[in-house]
Amino acid sequence: MTAILVAAVALQPARAQGGDRSGKEVVDTVCAACHATGAKGAPKIGDRKAWSKRASQGLTSLTKHALEGIRQMPAHGGNPDLSDLEIGRAITYMVNRSGGHWVEPASAQAMAVERTGEEVVKAQCVKCHRTGVNGAPKIGDRDAWIPRLKLGVDYLVRSAIRGHGGMPPRGGQANLTDAELRSAIIYMFSPASAVPRGAIGSAGATSSAKGDAYHKMVGGMDVYIGFIAAQALLAYPKDSVERTMHGGVPTGSDYYHINVSLLDHSTNAPVTGATVEIEAREPGAGQQSKVLEPVALGPASYGNYLRVRPNAPYVLTVRVRKPGSSHVDEARFEHTFE
Repeated sequence: MTAILVAAVALQPARAQGGDRSGKEVVDTVCAACHATGAKGAPKIGDRKAWSKRASQGLTSLTKHALEGIRQMPAHGGNPDLSDLEIGRAITYMVNRSGGHWVEPASAQAMAVERTGEEVVKAQCVKCHRTGVNGAPKIGDRDAWIPRLKLGVDYLVRSAIRGHGGMPPRGGQANLTDAELRSAIIYMFSPASAVPRGAIGSAGATSSAKGDAYHKMVGGMDVYIGFIAAQALLAYPKDSVERTMHGGVPTGSDYYHINVSLLDHSTNAPVTGATVEIEAREPGAGQQSKVLEPVALGPASYGNYLRVRPNAPYVLTVRVRKPGSSHVDEARFEHTFE
Protein backbone atom coordinates (compact mmCIF):
# COMPACT_ATOMS: atom_id res chain seq x y z
CA MET A 1 0.00 0.00 0.00
CA THR A 2 1.40 3.38 -0.94
CA ALA A 3 2.21 6.07 1.61
CA ILE A 4 -0.59 8.22 0.22
CA LEU A 5 -3.13 5.43 0.68
CA VAL A 6 -1.91 4.79 4.23
CA ALA A 7 -2.28 8.49 4.99
CA ALA A 8 -5.78 8.55 3.57
CA VAL A 9 -6.88 5.63 5.74
CA ALA A 10 -5.20 7.02 8.83
CA LEU A 11 -6.92 10.36 8.41
CA GLN A 12 -10.38 8.74 8.20
CA PRO A 13 -12.36 9.09 11.46
CA ALA A 14 -14.82 6.52 12.70
CA ARG A 15 -18.28 6.94 11.16
CA ALA A 16 -20.45 9.27 13.19
CA GLN A 17 -23.57 7.73 14.64
CA GLY A 18 -26.84 8.51 12.90
CA GLY A 19 -25.81 9.87 9.50
CA ASP A 20 -23.49 10.20 6.49
CA ARG A 21 -20.75 12.80 6.32
CA SER A 22 -20.90 15.87 4.13
CA GLY A 23 -18.82 16.18 0.99
CA LYS A 24 -16.48 18.65 2.68
CA GLU A 25 -15.90 16.31 5.62
CA VAL A 26 -15.01 13.41 3.34
CA VAL A 27 -12.75 15.53 1.16
CA ASP A 28 -10.93 17.08 4.11
CA THR A 29 -10.27 13.73 5.79
CA VAL A 30 -9.80 11.39 2.81
CA CYS A 31 -9.73 12.86 -0.69
CA ALA A 32 -7.47 15.84 0.05
CA ALA A 33 -4.54 13.47 0.53
CA CYS A 34 -4.29 13.32 -3.26
CA HIS A 35 -6.71 15.90 -4.68
CA ALA A 36 -5.39 18.87 -2.68
CA THR A 37 -2.04 18.69 -4.48
CA GLY A 38 -2.81 16.63 -7.58
CA ALA A 39 -0.64 13.74 -6.40
CA LYS A 40 -0.26 10.78 -8.81
CA GLY A 41 -2.29 12.53 -11.50
CA ALA A 42 -5.39 13.12 -9.37
CA PRO A 43 -7.33 16.20 -10.60
CA LYS A 44 -6.44 19.00 -8.21
CA ILE A 45 -9.28 20.72 -6.37
CA GLY A 46 -9.74 24.12 -7.99
CA ASP A 47 -8.43 23.06 -11.41
CA ARG A 48 -11.43 23.99 -13.54
CA LYS A 49 -10.05 22.48 -16.74
CA ALA A 50 -9.30 19.11 -15.17
CA TRP A 51 -12.64 18.88 -13.39
CA SER A 52 -14.82 20.20 -16.23
CA LYS A 53 -13.81 17.20 -18.38
CA ARG A 54 -14.73 14.85 -15.56
CA ALA A 55 -17.93 16.71 -14.62
CA SER A 56 -19.20 16.28 -18.17
CA GLN A 57 -19.43 12.54 -17.46
CA GLY A 58 -22.03 13.15 -14.74
CA LEU A 59 -22.19 12.24 -11.07
CA THR A 60 -23.31 8.65 -11.64
CA SER A 61 -20.31 7.86 -13.83
CA LEU A 62 -17.79 9.58 -11.55
CA THR A 63 -19.22 7.83 -8.49
CA LYS A 64 -18.92 4.46 -10.26
CA HIS A 65 -15.26 5.18 -11.03
CA ALA A 66 -14.58 6.11 -7.40
CA LEU A 67 -16.36 3.02 -6.09
CA GLU A 68 -14.53 0.64 -8.41
CA GLY A 69 -11.22 2.51 -8.48
CA ILE A 70 -9.63 4.07 -11.54
CA ARG A 71 -5.99 4.40 -12.62
CA GLN A 72 -3.96 4.98 -9.41
CA MET A 73 -6.99 5.63 -7.19
CA PRO A 74 -8.06 2.50 -5.25
CA ALA A 75 -11.71 1.48 -4.81
CA HIS A 76 -13.67 3.71 -2.44
CA GLY A 77 -10.77 6.15 -2.44
CA GLY A 78 -8.84 3.67 -0.34
CA ASN A 79 -11.37 3.71 2.48
CA PRO A 80 -13.94 0.87 2.37
CA ASP A 81 -15.91 2.56 5.15
CA LEU A 82 -17.05 5.31 2.77
CA SER A 83 -20.67 4.91 1.68
CA ASP A 84 -21.82 5.45 -1.90
CA LEU A 85 -23.61 8.60 -0.73
CA GLU A 86 -20.49 10.00 0.93
CA ILE A 87 -18.44 9.41 -2.20
CA GLY A 88 -21.08 11.15 -4.31
CA ARG A 89 -21.07 14.09 -1.91
CA ALA A 90 -17.27 14.30 -1.96
CA ILE A 91 -17.21 14.33 -5.77
CA THR A 92 -19.88 17.03 -5.83
CA TYR A 93 -17.90 19.13 -3.36
CA MET A 94 -14.71 18.90 -5.45
CA VAL A 95 -16.58 19.68 -8.67
CA ASN A 96 -18.16 22.75 -7.07
CA ARG A 97 -14.80 23.94 -5.70
CA SER A 98 -13.58 23.72 -9.29
CA GLY A 99 -16.21 25.84 -11.00
CA GLY A 100 -19.21 23.50 -10.92
CA HIS A 101 -22.71 24.11 -9.63
CA TRP A 102 -23.91 20.68 -8.60
CA VAL A 103 -26.39 19.90 -5.84
CA GLU A 104 -25.05 17.64 -3.09
CA PRO A 105 -26.88 14.28 -2.98
CA ALA A 106 -29.32 13.91 -0.10
CA SER A 107 -29.77 10.87 2.10
CA ALA A 108 -32.90 8.72 1.88
CA GLN A 109 -33.84 9.95 5.34
CA ALA A 110 -33.58 13.59 4.29
CA MET A 111 -35.52 12.92 1.08
CA ALA A 112 -38.36 11.41 3.09
CA VAL A 113 -38.94 14.61 5.06
CA GLU A 114 -40.71 17.46 3.29
CA ARG A 115 -39.66 20.90 4.46
CA THR A 116 -42.46 23.17 5.64
CA GLY A 117 -43.39 26.29 3.72
CA GLU A 118 -41.92 28.43 6.48
CA GLU A 119 -38.62 26.52 6.37
CA VAL A 120 -38.34 26.90 2.60
CA VAL A 121 -39.23 30.59 2.67
CA LYS A 122 -36.76 31.42 5.45
CA ALA A 123 -33.97 29.46 3.77
CA GLN A 124 -34.47 30.65 0.18
CA CYS A 125 -37.47 32.78 -0.75
CA VAL A 126 -36.73 35.63 1.69
CA LYS A 127 -33.80 36.64 -0.51
CA CYS A 128 -36.26 38.34 -2.86
CA HIS A 129 -39.70 38.18 -1.27
CA ARG A 130 -38.79 39.81 2.06
CA THR A 131 -38.19 43.23 0.50
CA GLY A 132 -39.78 42.77 -2.95
CA VAL A 133 -36.60 42.60 -5.03
CA ASN A 134 -37.32 43.21 -8.74
CA GLY A 135 -41.06 43.37 -8.08
CA ALA A 136 -41.34 40.04 -6.26
CA PRO A 137 -44.54 40.02 -4.14
CA LYS A 138 -43.61 40.54 -0.51
CA ILE A 139 -44.34 37.89 2.08
CA GLY A 140 -47.79 38.47 3.54
CA ASP A 141 -48.77 41.17 1.00
CA ARG A 142 -52.14 39.73 0.04
CA ASP A 143 -52.91 42.52 -2.42
CA ALA A 144 -49.82 41.50 -4.39
CA TRP A 145 -50.43 37.74 -4.14
CA ILE A 146 -54.18 37.62 -4.92
CA PRO A 147 -53.82 38.55 -8.63
CA ARG A 148 -51.20 35.82 -8.95
CA LEU A 149 -53.55 33.24 -7.41
CA LYS A 150 -56.46 33.94 -9.75
CA LEU A 151 -55.81 30.80 -11.76
CA GLY A 152 -55.22 28.76 -8.64
CA VAL A 153 -52.41 27.47 -6.49
CA ASP A 154 -51.40 24.88 -9.10
CA TYR A 155 -50.87 27.57 -11.72
CA LEU A 156 -48.57 29.50 -9.40
CA VAL A 157 -46.65 26.33 -8.49
CA ARG A 158 -46.13 25.55 -12.16
CA SER A 159 -44.94 29.12 -12.74
CA ALA A 160 -42.43 28.72 -9.88
CA ILE A 161 -41.20 25.40 -11.29
CA ARG A 162 -40.54 26.89 -14.72
CA GLY A 163 -39.32 30.27 -13.54
CA HIS A 164 -41.01 33.58 -14.17
CA GLY A 165 -39.62 37.02 -14.99
CA GLY A 166 -36.54 37.53 -12.86
CA MET A 167 -37.18 34.42 -10.76
CA PRO A 168 -35.17 31.36 -11.87
CA PRO A 169 -36.76 27.88 -12.03
CA ARG A 170 -37.67 26.56 -8.57
CA GLY A 171 -36.65 29.87 -7.07
CA GLY A 172 -33.00 29.09 -7.76
CA GLN A 173 -33.10 26.03 -5.46
CA ALA A 174 -33.05 22.97 -7.69
CA ASN A 175 -33.72 20.46 -4.90
CA LEU A 176 -37.07 21.95 -3.91
CA THR A 177 -39.91 19.51 -4.54
CA ASP A 178 -43.23 20.55 -6.08
CA ALA A 179 -44.90 20.04 -2.70
CA GLU A 180 -42.31 22.22 -0.95
CA LEU A 181 -42.82 24.97 -3.54
CA ARG A 182 -46.57 24.77 -2.98
CA SER A 183 -46.10 25.05 0.79
CA ALA A 184 -43.77 28.02 0.38
CA ILE A 185 -46.24 29.88 -1.86
CA ILE A 186 -49.08 29.28 0.57
CA TYR A 187 -46.92 30.47 3.47
CA MET A 188 -45.96 33.68 1.65
CA PHE A 189 -49.61 34.37 0.83
CA SER A 190 -50.68 33.90 4.44
CA PRO A 191 -47.86 33.58 7.01
CA ALA A 192 -50.28 34.15 9.87
CA SER A 193 -52.23 30.98 9.05
CA ALA A 194 -49.16 28.74 8.82
CA VAL A 195 -49.28 25.78 11.16
CA PRO A 196 -46.03 24.78 12.93
CA ARG A 197 -44.83 21.22 12.38
CA GLY A 198 -46.50 18.98 14.96
CA ALA A 199 -49.20 21.54 15.82
CA ILE A 200 -51.83 20.75 13.19
CA GLY A 201 -55.33 21.78 14.16
CA SER A 202 -54.35 24.47 16.66
CA ALA A 203 -57.11 26.94 17.42
CA GLY A 204 -55.01 29.92 16.37
CA ALA A 205 -54.31 28.56 12.89
CA THR A 206 -57.92 27.61 12.32
CA SER A 207 -59.38 30.97 13.28
CA SER A 208 -56.84 32.78 11.09
CA ALA A 209 -57.76 30.71 8.05
CA LYS A 210 -61.48 31.22 8.57
CA GLY A 211 -61.13 34.98 8.50
CA ASP A 212 -59.62 35.21 5.00
CA ALA A 213 -61.62 36.53 2.03
CA TYR A 214 -59.86 34.16 -0.41
CA HIS A 215 -58.99 31.27 1.90
CA LYS A 216 -61.06 29.17 4.27
CA MET A 217 -60.30 26.06 6.29
CA VAL A 218 -63.12 23.51 6.47
CA GLY A 219 -63.21 19.76 6.98
CA GLY A 220 -59.44 19.53 7.36
CA MET A 221 -58.94 21.26 3.99
CA ASP A 222 -57.54 24.61 2.95
CA VAL A 223 -59.89 26.04 0.32
CA TYR A 224 -58.49 28.80 -1.90
CA ILE A 225 -60.65 30.67 -4.41
CA GLY A 226 -59.60 32.86 -7.34
CA PHE A 227 -61.38 34.78 -10.10
CA ILE A 228 -60.26 36.03 -13.49
CA ALA A 229 -62.26 37.60 -16.31
CA ALA A 230 -62.76 35.09 -19.13
CA GLN A 231 -61.67 37.68 -21.67
CA ALA A 232 -58.26 37.92 -19.99
CA LEU A 233 -57.60 34.27 -20.89
CA LEU A 234 -57.84 35.12 -24.60
CA ALA A 235 -54.33 36.56 -24.30
CA TYR A 236 -52.96 33.02 -23.92
CA PRO A 237 -51.96 30.94 -27.00
CA LYS A 238 -54.94 29.25 -28.68
CA ASP A 239 -53.70 25.74 -27.86
CA SER A 240 -52.79 26.52 -24.24
CA VAL A 241 -54.44 24.78 -21.31
CA GLU A 242 -55.85 28.10 -20.15
CA ARG A 243 -57.67 28.64 -23.47
CA THR A 244 -58.94 25.09 -23.98
CA MET A 245 -60.12 24.06 -20.49
CA HIS A 246 -63.87 23.60 -19.89
CA GLY A 247 -64.58 23.57 -23.62
CA GLY A 248 -62.98 26.92 -24.39
CA VAL A 249 -63.34 30.53 -23.30
CA PRO A 250 -66.96 31.80 -23.51
CA THR A 251 -67.61 35.12 -25.21
CA GLY A 252 -68.92 38.07 -23.27
CA SER A 253 -67.47 40.45 -20.70
CA ASP A 254 -69.70 39.08 -17.93
CA TYR A 255 -68.05 35.63 -17.74
CA TYR A 256 -65.45 34.84 -15.11
CA HIS A 257 -63.32 31.78 -14.56
CA ILE A 258 -63.69 30.50 -11.00
CA ASN A 259 -60.80 28.47 -9.62
CA VAL A 260 -60.93 26.54 -6.36
CA SER A 261 -57.77 24.88 -4.99
CA LEU A 262 -58.12 22.19 -2.31
CA LEU A 263 -55.22 21.17 -0.08
CA ASP A 264 -55.08 18.88 2.91
CA HIS A 265 -54.51 21.20 5.88
CA SER A 266 -52.08 18.89 7.67
CA THR A 267 -49.85 17.97 4.71
CA ASN A 268 -50.53 20.56 1.96
CA ALA A 269 -51.15 17.60 -0.38
CA PRO A 270 -53.70 18.21 -3.16
CA VAL A 271 -57.21 16.87 -2.52
CA THR A 272 -57.88 14.94 -5.70
CA GLY A 273 -60.98 13.17 -7.00
CA ALA A 274 -63.38 15.41 -5.06
CA THR A 275 -66.82 16.49 -6.23
CA VAL A 276 -66.83 20.28 -6.16
CA GLU A 277 -69.75 22.62 -6.78
CA ILE A 278 -70.12 26.37 -6.43
CA GLU A 279 -73.33 28.24 -5.73
CA ALA A 280 -73.37 31.94 -6.61
CA ARG A 281 -76.15 33.89 -4.91
CA GLU A 282 -76.84 37.54 -5.57
CA PRO A 283 -78.97 38.80 -2.67
CA GLY A 284 -82.43 39.67 -3.94
CA ALA A 285 -81.72 38.50 -7.48
CA GLY A 286 -81.61 34.68 -7.39
CA GLN A 287 -78.84 32.12 -7.53
CA GLN A 288 -77.05 29.69 -9.84
CA SER A 289 -74.92 26.58 -9.34
CA LYS A 290 -72.06 25.13 -11.36
CA VAL A 291 -70.03 21.94 -11.08
CA LEU A 292 -66.30 22.69 -10.99
CA GLU A 293 -64.16 20.39 -13.11
CA PRO A 294 -60.60 19.23 -12.41
CA VAL A 295 -58.19 21.65 -14.06
CA ALA A 296 -55.29 20.27 -16.09
CA LEU A 297 -52.96 22.85 -14.55
CA GLY A 298 -52.54 20.67 -11.49
CA PRO A 299 -54.13 18.13 -9.13
CA ALA A 300 -55.32 20.64 -6.51
CA SER A 301 -57.40 22.82 -8.84
CA TYR A 302 -61.04 22.73 -9.88
CA GLY A 303 -62.69 25.34 -12.06
CA ASN A 304 -65.34 26.47 -14.51
CA TYR A 305 -66.88 29.59 -16.01
CA LEU A 306 -69.63 31.53 -14.33
CA ARG A 307 -71.76 34.31 -15.75
CA VAL A 308 -72.26 37.15 -13.26
CA ARG A 309 -73.47 40.72 -13.05
CA PRO A 310 -70.64 43.25 -12.79
CA ASN A 311 -70.38 45.39 -9.66
CA ALA A 312 -72.90 43.21 -7.84
CA PRO A 313 -72.08 41.57 -4.49
CA TYR A 314 -72.25 37.77 -4.50
CA VAL A 315 -72.22 35.12 -1.80
CA LEU A 316 -70.26 32.16 -3.13
CA THR A 317 -70.65 28.80 -1.44
CA VAL A 318 -68.13 26.10 -2.37
CA ARG A 319 -69.38 22.59 -1.61
CA VAL A 320 -66.84 19.76 -1.51
CA ARG A 321 -67.45 16.05 -1.18
CA LYS A 322 -64.26 14.06 -0.80
CA PRO A 323 -63.96 10.75 -2.65
CA GLY A 324 -65.57 7.89 -0.77
CA SER A 325 -67.48 10.21 1.57
CA SER A 326 -71.12 11.26 1.65
CA HIS A 327 -70.36 14.31 3.80
CA VAL A 328 -70.33 17.71 2.12
CA ASP A 329 -68.07 20.48 3.46
CA GLU A 330 -69.00 24.10 2.71
CA ALA A 331 -66.80 27.18 2.47
CA ARG A 332 -68.50 30.56 2.02
CA PHE A 333 -66.94 33.59 0.36
CA GLU A 334 -68.19 37.07 -0.51
CA HIS A 335 -67.03 38.79 -3.68
CA THR A 336 -67.98 41.64 -6.00
CA PHE A 337 -67.00 41.09 -9.63
CA GLU A 338 -65.70 44.28 -11.21
